[in-house]
Amino acid sequence: MQAASRESYKVAAERLDAYVRGAEPSAVATTADELLSVADLLRREPRLRRALSDPARSAADRAALLGEVLRGKISAEALDLLAALVSGRWSAPSELLDAAERLGIDALLASADSAGELGEVEDELFRFGQVVAGSPELSSALSNPTAPAARRGMLVDQLLAGKARPVTGYLVGVALAGFGGRNFAGALTRLVELAADRRDRQVAYVTVAAPLSEEEERRLGASLSAIYGREVSVKQTVDPEVLGGVSVRVGSDLYDGTVLRRLNESRNALAKR
Repeated sequence: MQAASRESYKVAAERLDAYVRGAEPSAVATTADELLSVADLLRREPRLRRALSDPARSAADRAALLGEVLRGKISAEALDLLAALVSGRWSAPSELLDAAERLGIDALLASADSAGELGEVEDELFRFGQVVAGSPELSSALSNPTAPAARRGMLVDQLLAGKARPVTGYLVGVALAGFGGRNFAGALTRLVELAADRRDRQVAYVTVAAPLSEEEERRLGASLSAIYGREVSVKQTVDPEVLGGVSVRVGSDLYDGTVLRRLNESRNALAKR
């Protein structure tokens, strides 16, 4: 988002935080569903999206138009949050759409946080991503945009039945729909990071040849926290092909101490002689 859109989103996000503090987790989850439904409406209706982000209209006019379209169809709480959103200034209609979708996701994560489940949801999303990445057939089935969304959703339901929280299943469905214009794997990764951010944590993606012990993972997390000045959520991927050592990616930072990397460097050095 550009600067003006980020400021507009910040106002709506603060309104959401105030609402969450006084609401039951189940009520917040319902509001999240309504917000995401409106985001779907904006995706299908470009004329409405343009009208609600038109800088030539006053903030009051845009909020009034929103009320005409949605009043009686969603809760007063969801309508209030969306009114805060459309009353802001948007650099492009697409950024209003992205913001509506992000607000719904933030509300869903907030409901899990209020229920004391957000850490588990974060882990379940990451583990599901690992399962999909480890199966080319499954990855192809879920990532194929030409496959009916309902069929892909049913497959996810079958895979997660009894193994994940409802919020996790909902978020995987959002990823299937291409959250933020991303592919399925990218959308899942972004949702993991948003869940961690809601808990004021940074995500560290760690690749090792064999699983770290709980103590090794704890020490690594503590070291990274000292570097980044923030709690770190360690996400392990086991890949025997790295042979040994550890690779750590935090944001755009990559620390690769794997045996595979050293072998490749040696091989490249020999090839240049």
